[in-house]
Amino acid sequence: MKFSIFVLLSVLSSVSAGKPSLTIKVSDGSFDNLDGLEPTISWETSGESEGTGFSAGVEMGAAATTDVGSLAKSIWGKASRDVGGWGVSARAELEGSNLSSADIEIDATNEEADISVHLEGTACTEAVKTDDARITVNPRYDVGSKDGDVVLSYSKDDISIEITASKDNQSITISQQVDEENKISPTIASSGDSSVEWERSFGDDNSVTTTLKPNDSVNVEWSDGAWTANVNVPIDGSVITGTNVGIKRDVAF
Repeated sequence: MKFSIFVLLSVLSSVSAGKPSLTIKVSDGSFDNLDGLEPTISWETSGESEGTGFSAGVEMGAAATTDVGSLAKSIWGKASRDVGGWGVSARAELEGSNLSSADIEIDATNEEADISVHLEGTACTEAVKTDDARITVNPRYDVGSKDGDVVLSYSKDDISIEITASKDNQSITISQQVDEENKISPTIASSGDSSVEWERSFGDDNSVTTTLKPNDSVNVEWSDGAWTANVNVPIDGSVITGTNVGIKRDVAF
């Protein structure tokens, strides 16, 4: 049984209020039949939920065929949201019937600071490398709490960006390897929380990581091989409200 253009139009019209559009491309050359025509159906929709904008679309061939999987030309989706003063959007597109990888674009803009970041690459459920960059998409789901999120990370040279997004909270971390010993990582969340992490490496598995959370705490972690010491200082504005110290050692059996 072959699927025709009329069947595809009926399906797309029934699943959404958005109406599909039909375009026909004529190829150059001489043809004995209608092989020179390339009818294509394009359909897209958009919406918004809890401050997050969504849009999606599909493009597929409309020629009669018994192989439904061969009809898909591209499928894309895009999500955008304001995260702590940053306008963040991510777009993914699947080409053809290959669902193992996707072309992605990530944009982050802070108009007040006049900063914008645009990233392009190819991603899948595992880490991939493209143009000397590494992109990882990691969907996570907790069966017990029924909570899920997606961690999208990008790293190239001395800069890495990690976006974590769930239904209730989103955050973005931009890390800069200043030199061989120092790395700075500010984080901004949609809840309004923010933090700055400074990691200082002394070599031989010896490092000190200081994390400042405004109006919350200052945490200092000193790692020296198997030993780790933590000093956590809760703060209220500029007032220190206490000090917590912990020391542990990893023991291998």
